[in-house]
Amino acid sequence: MARALLRRALSLTPAAPPGLPTFSSSTATAVAPLRSPFDDRLLRLLRSEISYISDRRPPHRPPTSFKSFAVEDRPGEQWVRLRAAHRGTEEIKIDATLFDGAAEPGPDASLFHRVEALEQGPRLHLSLIVEVARANRVLGFICSAWPDDLTIRHVLTLRSAGAGAAPGDHGGRDFAKLEPAEREAVKKFLQEREVDAELAEFLHDYVANKEKMEMLRWLKTVESFVEK
Repeated sequence: MARALLRRALSLTPAAPPGLPTFSSSTATAVAPLRSPFDDRLLRLLRSEISYISDRRPPHRPPTSFKSFAVEDRPGEQWVRLRAAHRGTEEIKIDATLFDGAAEPGPDASLFHRVEALEQGPRLHLSLIVEVARANRVLGFICSAWPDDLTIRHVLTLRSAGAGAAPGDHGGRDFAKLEPAEREAVKKFLQEREVDAELAEFLHDYVANKEKMEMLRWLKTVESFVEK
């Protein structure tokens, strides 16, 4: 049916006027669609940004370990995972986000501190979820990592899956509401497992480099899409 319609349409096509060249289907060549001026401008911007990141501040090869931790990079993901064993009886897992906030001067901050904050740039923040598993128990900690400090926000107690935990056999405490002796005990517990300010500093360097890598990956993906 389709071929019959095509022959019918061709039979109704008027013949070319005398003196004009005719083209047969055997000699016709495909013409690639032209990119719009907007696409060309977008490509120039993308290539300029890719060149700037690659030449001026290129990302370096990410480390695969930090102290006793193995670092698992997650290309294309917005987080990174670290794993370690402690004394042969515990498994430690840390999931860290990319930068998810920044500290700002308080409403009562002096003009000097506001100017100082602008000169130094934002004090970036990322979040950590720390799990320490021993036998059928898991202790969890939600922390904030700053460039030079690690603060604990919440302490969680969980029972591992399959351990026969009853409903409600878990709990959480706001770290700031613990007794002073309890807070010191929690800090010492994490420091013995190398979850401390040095880890926060390492993660800030790691995440800053990862964000460059993810930006380059995204820019090249968009460039490839626009080129097609």
